Amino acid sequence: MKESPLIDIHNATVWRGTTRVFQDFSLNVNQHERVAILGPNGSGKTTLLKLINRELYPVANETSWVKVLGRERWDVWELRKHIGLVSQDLQAGFMPNASVLEVIVSGFFSSIGIHYQLQEHLQGFQLKKSAAVMHTLGLDALRDREYKTLSTGQQRRCLLGRALVHEPDTLILDEPTSGLDLTAGFDYLARVRKFARNGGNLIIVTHHLNEIPPEIERVIILKNGAIHADGEKSEVLTGETLSQVYEIPLRITDVEGHYFTYPA
Repeated sequence: MKESPLIDIHNATVWRGTTRVFQDFSLNVNQHERVAILGPNGSGKTTLLKLINRELYPVANETSWVKVLGRERWDVWELRKHIGLVSQDLQAGFMPNASVLEVIVSGFFSSIGIHYQLQEHLQGFQLKKSAAVMHTLGLDALRDREYKTLSTGQQRRCLLGRALVHEPDTLILDEPTSGLDLTAGFDYLARVRKFARNGGNLIIVTHHLNEIPPEIERVIILKNGAIHADGEKSEVLTGETLSQVYEIPLRITDVEGHYFTYPA
């Protein structure tokens, strides 16, 4: 039996308020691919992320669809068992008084904290798994700290743990190192790379080349709500292509699979 694509978008028209972001947009990402989605602000990256995450839906049309793992409709709790998400919106909107443990455990409920109603439904395996994830991410000492008191990097690690408690096949990361200093950024990407090396699927949405780890194989570049380039990383990440997209002369350097850009 043929494996369903991870993401299958066909002829989708998507509006955000009075702005049409995509018209007849199509994209296919197979399972077991590691993909970076790149583009300047306003190119459609955030809308695409929300479309994949089922926060937005396309205009209803018999000839268009958005499918995740072969299905157009998902219960969000069930979807989180397959796809873990860490986004800017999630980080900014998370319950500030939640403890680190509560942040991690909330992944089982797809919530932004643990309310007293949810505490009654906690099971031993969930606490055990959350403790193991905290240990893996170096969060043991922060177990009881409130989310609002953490550094940006610590918050990002908590949300990564929240995404990992289900042991999802796929991680989707939105601008993963935004707001992190060098140490926190390198540490975070090292953990993401470990997930990919262990066989995990990876989708990174960004406009920074330095956030694209060597494990990424395919790069999709968006511009003005359309796919400007799509292919193998080495073929897409060129000075010529990025100069066209960002409308400024650019050069690209590849250092052992890490790509950097600078003015031409």
